[in-house]
This record gives sequence, C-alpha cells and structure tokens, in this order.
Amino acid sequence: MTAQTHVPPTALDHTAPRDEPVVYPPTRWALAGLGAGLAGVGVMVSSSMVDAVYDEKLQGDADAISRALGDMVPQMLVFHVSAMVAAVLMIPFAAGLHRRLKATTPADSVLPLVAFSGVLVTAVMLVVGSGLDTEFIFAAGDPEIVVAEDAAMFNHWIGTVPWCWGLLGLAGLTLFGAARHGGVPRWIGLVGLVGGGLTLLLGISPLQYMAGMTGPIGLVVIALGFLAGDKAFRGRS
Repeated sequence: MTAQTHVPPTALDHTAPRDEPVVYPPTRWALAGLGAGLAGVGVMVSSSMVDAVYDEKLQGDADAISRALGDMVPQMLVFHVSAMVAAVLMIPFAAGLHRRLKATTPADSVLPLVAFSGVLVTAVMLVVGSGLDTEFIFAAGDPEIVVAEDAAMFNHWIGTVPWCWGLLGLAGLTLFGAARHGGVPRWIGLVGLVGGGLTLLLGISPLQYMAGMTGPIGLVVIALGFLAGDKAFRGRS
C-alpha cells in the first residue's frame, strides 16, 4: 500500500484564515469610484434628455426622429463624455476594491474577483453603450449621411445599453459577504446587500435598463463609505 500524504485541514477549508496580519491598503481608489458614480448619474440624466424616439408626437416617424436628434447634439456629447469618464474611473475602482477585499477576506475567497468582475463588466457596458456615438452624434439629422431608421435605432441604443448596470450588483453583494467575515463595516455590507441585490435583480429582469437608476447611486454611496468610514473601521479592527 502507498502511504497517503497528510493534508492539513485548512487546505480544504474554503474560508481558510490568513497567517499574515491584515494590511489595509490606502482608500484613494475609492475616489475613482465616487467620480465614476457621479459620472454615471450624468450618463443617466444626459441619456434621458436624448428622447426623440420616445416622443409620442414623433413615434413611428423615423425622419422626424432623425431631425429632432440633430438638435440634441449637446446632450449627446455630454452623454458620451460622461459614459467614458465613468468607464475609465471604474477600472482603478475595481482594482482597488479587489485589493481591499483581498486584504481582509479569507485567503481563498472568491469575493475579491467577483467584485472586480462586476465593476469591470459594467465599465465595458458603458464603452459599448457609447460605441456608436462617433458614427451618429454629428451626423444625426443629415439624411445624406445617416438613414433615418438607423438614427432612430441609435436613440434606442443609448437609451438602453449604457443603462445595463446589473452586474455591478454583484460587487455590492460581495460587500455583504465581506462584512460577514469582518472585512468591511457592517453598514457597507448591508448597503451592498440591499442596493446590490436590487440592482442585480433589475438587471436580470426584462426591465434591465432600470439597473442604471440604482447602480450609479449605489456606487456613490459605497465609495463615500470607504472614503469616510474605512479609517474608523480600521481603528476598531
């Protein structure tokens, strides 16, 4: 018989404790999250102002919708800049959140990677949602450049795709998991559970664009929580 190698219990323990002391990273990354959340609010507001395709007087008339979009170039420019600023700032926020959770959750926890992925994919959705802007913003209302039906489709595109913040809810839920391990303040965990859960459920539903209403606000609250509350939390832990 072959002798079996003894495996320490913690090797199979999915909540294996850390051997090294917890080192809290700086919270400057949360500033990026705050900026991303505020820019995200700008995305929702400016996108809502590009409403030609939703105007009851214009519905069904692609030519009229295209002409109306030609008068909404400033709103579309604000939308594009807001979406790209939010997407860019989400990347350092995602990286910082990953590092923060990795420092304070069990050694083999999946929570940091899930949080990072939820924020990263949301950033990608914003890039995709604004990806047609160059093609349409300055050509809207010009039938020689853009077919009216395509212009109407573009209005639908920016009214839905950049609103798909559902996977950001995953990041919120990971905060609840981290709070259970004592890795983040309990109130942040509860905010993550409620706000993140609602955002994720809205994203799963056929009305997935409604996640754009809760996602940016939740991001602002969580970022402020880490900026203002993390220092006191570290002092107690």
